[in-house]
Amino acid sequence: MKVAIFSTKSYDKEYLDNYNNEVHQLSYFETALNVDTASLALGFDAVCVFVSDKVDRKTIEILAKNGVKLIDLRCAGFNNVDLEAAKEYQIKVLRVPAYSPQSVAEHAVALILTLNRKTHKAYNRVRESNFSLENLMGFNLYGKTVGVIGTGKIGSAFSKIMLGFGCKVLAYDIFENAVLKEKGIEYKSLDEILAVADIISLHCPLTPDTHHLFNKMAFDKIKKGAMLINTSRGGLINTSDAIDALKHGQLGYLGIDVYEQEENLFFKDLSGSLIQDDLIERLISFHNVLITPHQGFFTHEALTQIALTTMKNFTDFENGLPLENEVK
Repeated sequence: MKVAIFSTKSYDKEYLDNYNNEVHQLSYFETALNVDTASLALGFDAVCVFVSDKVDRKTIEILAKNGVKLIDLRCAGFNNVDLEAAKEYQIKVLRVPAYSPQSVAEHAVALILTLNRKTHKAYNRVRESNFSLENLMGFNLYGKTVGVIGTGKIGSAFSKIMLGFGCKVLAYDIFENAVLKEKGIEYKSLDEILAVADIISLHCPLTPDTHHLFNKMAFDKIKKGAMLINTSRGGLINTSDAIDALKHGQLGYLGIDVYEQEENLFFKDLSGSLIQDDLIERLISFHNVLITPHQGFFTHEALTQIALTTMKNFTDFENGLPLENEVK
């Protein structure tokens, strides 16, 4: 099968080639897939896309006209694909539903520890021979209340890690996880969690119901000085409202590995450019904000599983086998 792989980085090619075993004809494009680049898929049976690609109705129309029959996401999220349009044009949509929940969960913990103990600031100081402890004060995680929004595979992995720190873990999800409840995790309403949690970590998908779940109304309800961590989807947070909450001290810390407008920034080297996004520039200016460039998934184990599942998706589709990873 001929596959056009968009938004390609060196590590994508390395891992996909390694697990392809020359079964499929893979062609790599560094550019993102969108309405302006969809014509590159002419003559291909499938396209392989990532979170930075925009597969809207117009893009799908061009893909269908060019003979594409499969959109395969090498990620879990699929909010960047117009599923109705894909169904209308009889294009199957597959994804990688789970690759390494631990990789994202552990990155969320890394954000918490770095924001709290300010190790990034200490590292820079020591490199300049400054060994002062001024303004490096943190707090014990032990005994703190952690709110987990979404207890799927990643949220569950994160919850178990925080139990290991001796935290009290409260969870919010439409579907309660019996295993987590057996471990002592309590399910509460969102408002109950906002009122008492010292740390809130987001692990839910981006849907119309969760879009801007954390807006002014939510920030007004959180415990003053709380820490908010987002390693899920940028659209869960209204960035303007988060900035206001930070300015007024209502939000004490913000750690994000995702950003609502990240498609214009993340996975690119913009060190020699003038960033036009005023909101992220404002976020960067806060001393109590930590931003990483969507690297929560970026481990050897995760990239291996992504490559294996992506190749399986190609093969299952080509051979007419049941599509267990289909998004409907």
